[in-house]
Order: sequence, then structure tokens, then C-alpha cells
Amino acid sequence: MKILYFSWIKDGIGKNREEIDIDESIKTISDLISFLVNKNEDYKKVFSDLSSVKFSKNMNLVSIDEDINNNDEIAFFPPMTGG
Repeated sequence: MKILYFSWIKDGIGKNREEIDIDESIKTISDLISFLVNKNEDYKKVFSDLSSVKFSKNMNLVSIDEDINNNDEIAFFPPMTGG
């Protein structure tokens, strides 16, 4: 799975992307976040307030309950504003 991080999320984690293989227990974006926050304190801090994080799967906005698999591209980014 390809994971992309943008803006302050990228800054907080210290990278803009990573590729991981998820196991069968990780079925949703929520499960993925739970996995990531257990990696280290940087992830835990970034994902501590999910109201300020949006998610996409394969370039489509999705909810935290969206099903995922190893072939997906998941992106995490702050809410977008118009102008």
C-alpha cells in the first residue's frame, strides 16, 4: 500500500510517503490509523485529532470507515479551503 502525507501531517511524521504491506486485520482507514499510531509518537501526535485530517483512497475522498487493501493509495491531508 502506498501512503501519502501532505502539509503539516507530512511535517509531523517527517516524510511525504511510505509503502507498507498491511495484513488482513487492517480492513479500513480507521484500522490503518490505529496501526500507524502504534509505530511511534510522531504518528500518534499527528493522528490525535482526526477532525483535522481528511482521507482519500485512490484519489477519491472517503470516510474513515472506507475498506482498504494493499493495492490502494491512501492519502492523509488537512481539510481543504476554498477561495
